[in-house]
Amino acid sequence: MTLPGKFLQFWKQNFNFSLANCKLLLAVSGGIDSVVMTDLFYNEGFDFAIAHCNFKLRNEESERDEAFVIELSRKYNKKIFTQSFATEEYAAEKKISIQEAARELRYNWFSEIRHQWSGTNSLTYISTAHNADDNIETSLMFFLRGSGIHGLTGIKEFDKERKIIRPILFATREEILMYAKENNIGWVEDSSNLTNKYTRNFLRNKLIPLIKDFFPDVKNNITNNINRFKEIEQLYNYSIEQYKKKLFEYKGKEIHIPVLKLQKIKQLNTIIWEIIKEYNFHTQQIEEIKKLLIADNSSYIQSSTHRVIKNRNWLIIVPNKTEEASHILIEKENTQIKFKQGILQFEQHQTTNYKLQTANNIAQLDARHIEFPLLLRKCKQGDYFYPLGMQKKKKINRFFIDQKLSSTEKEKVWVLESNGKILWVVGYRIDDRFKIISTTKEVLKIALVS
Repeated sequence: MTLPGKFLQFWKQNFNFSLANCKLLLAVSGGIDSVVMTDLFYNEGFDFAIAHCNFKLRNEESERDEAFVIELSRKYNKKIFTQSFATEEYAAEKKISIQEAARELRYNWFSEIRHQWSGTNSLTYISTAHNADDNIETSLMFFLRGSGIHGLTGIKEFDKERKIIRPILFATREEILMYAKENNIGWVEDSSNLTNKYTRNFLRNKLIPLIKDFFPDVKNNITNNINRFKEIEQLYNYSIEQYKKKLFEYKGKEIHIPVLKLQKIKQLNTIIWEIIKEYNFHTQQIEEIKKLLIADNSSYIQSSTHRVIKNRNWLIIVPNKTEEASHILIEKENTQIKFKQGILQFEQHQTTNYKLQTANNIAQLDARHIEFPLLLRKCKQGDYFYPLGMQKKKKINRFFIDQKLSSTEKEKVWVLESNGKILWVVGYRIDDRFKIISTTKEVLKIALVS
């Protein structure tokens, strides 16, 4: 089958968008892949505009590429968008590689164009010219980095979330080159593709040719594996979702996971990773999570956005933003914590010249009995404490009845605990075990401010 025939077949299998309702933004660098992609779309009657990024990385060559693509837009009589970027400065500012910087700048700009270009000529999808060889290199790169199964599936044909399609992902470089020569299509060469300082170029120019000497059909084999991995990933994702349904209890913006159920899973490393990865944890923290399973109450690990807290027989995934969480860890150095019911303010005092206060919104506690971190959380069924002045424990639900709290008032009650012991029913009563006595030397004062 010819390249145009394969192109249409691939389109129908993976996209099947109506031509009448589809206008594309083609990402065109001027290289052979994007130029051939443009020609295929033009010959099949697709409506499109062209976008070209000038990353200012190759001096005169970058200007040459931009001029070439502008001339290409005139040839096909299509609207063109061009944009220059200070890529090196952006990479330095963000502390990322040049390749990552170019990728971010490119896709952010494409998305801006698509959103801004509205009305009757609205741009519905962004089309890039990734090909089968790019897919092989991507899959191999992820494999060598030690990625999970998703990395082995290569590049997506259709990224629905970002509205990106890759319509020549089926085509090899050999097929693309043959089409360009047969149809007298010109293109520009990117000299940076010849250097091996970038990982992808090293794989393309060095490693894959070496492997090919021993395994001549290596490209077809990897492509076939990519397709198998895509099917395997579907089965894998389904299985993971079944585990999550059995393990997860959602409470507001928190996820509660029973420790005993988690410990019984044989594929523990995999399940833990699939649980924590979407909360910005990294693979090295899998072992830390496993240690949490047998750790003391209020032990935790943290990512940039979330914490996993051990609380009795549960692991609880909570946002770092305390206003959103129902389980909040308080370190010794904290002076105030903002939560849903107000602000807790913490002060340390020596008992010398300290005057006790008699207000329900203030807890005054013997600091020597308190272990940090403290856990501030919503009250729950089965909680108990020793109300100030009592030597026997009392369930908090019974305490609420004695206090004549309404159902609405009960729902708003929080408790503060230290190493699994409730030291204050916030705003109501401290625990007798933490009261100030004659031998107390240091007082922890906590005030609830509405």
